[in-house]
Amino acid sequence: MTLRSFRPRALAAVSLTAVAALTLAACGSSDDSGSDSASGSDATRTVKTAMGDVKVKKAPQRVVVLDTAELDSALTLGVKPVGATHADVTSGFLNYLPKDQVAGIEDVGQMMTPNLEAIAGLKPDLILTSKIRHGDKYAELSKIAPTVMTENTGYPWKENFQVHAEALGKEAEAKMVADGYADHVADVTKALGGKEKVAATEVNMVRFVEGADIRIYGKKNYIATILADVGLGRPAITDQAKDGFSYDVSPEKIDLADADVVFHSTYGDPKKSKETETTGSGLWKNMDAVKNGKVFAVDDQLWIQGIGYTAADKILGELHKSLVK
Repeated sequence: MTLRSFRPRALAAVSLTAVAALTLAACGSSDDSGSDSASGSDATRTVKTAMGDVKVKKAPQRVVVLDTAELDSALTLGVKPVGATHADVTSGFLNYLPKDQVAGIEDVGQMMTPNLEAIAGLKPDLILTSKIRHGDKYAELSKIAPTVMTENTGYPWKENFQVHAEALGKEAEAKMVADGYADHVADVTKALGGKEKVAATEVNMVRFVEGADIRIYGKKNYIATILADVGLGRPAITDQAKDGFSYDVSPEKIDLADADVVFHSTYGDPKKSKETETTGSGLWKNMDAVKNGKVFAVDDQLWIQGIGYTAADKILGELHKSLVK
């Protein structure tokens, strides 16, 4: 079965007609949506953010993004940032993003410690990030350029995407993306046997993290929303996740992660993250998912760190490939 995709790379070209129509419709209108100027490059719009209302250019040209979700959003909407922070991975920008899309983007430092001087040097007209990541730097960032922050990252990714789209002046494109994702979800659910069969299949997501306990992901995180959209069931253990995020266990309790299907990823060194130790243990090998051949190793950068529609589209494809046998 061929699954539908919104094809992020083609999005900008596809949506030009819609954007042109919206622009023409707006001509002559007295409603400028909070702009300071009705026309020209200085026209602005007011965006509601976690830090209050922020006025941004209606069509920002030099955008800097400070986290992986914001980078995914911008590229999905056909906007190449002039600068972006890098994740704590050897690839720098996350490896699921096409190289031609990230080529030429200036690296402005590690995600949690962005180089403010480098950001200022790019003369941005918009900065995108979240309060949980860089709320303590808001005053400094705002002096460089209008800074749009969402409250959090991860679980509210769809709502955050809409804020990013508004700040970028890409609402029409955002609707196309969301509609394309919904179509792709429906295709995957159908390919997996329909809603009843999918709901009866319980899935766990396990993450091995260097320097931390093993995480059995709950229902309030990015990957959980995608599993929920498809309609996949979740084991009872996920209801014990702290704040809905994760239920953390030692290798000696990994059997609590058993389910019909188990996906797992690794952040950091496999040995230091306890992946090697755990997946070689008797407890792991005796799990039903392992014995039934329903355990799948997945890319941490894509499944956990990406946090956006481009990543979600690829994850849906991998869910389909793994679960349809």
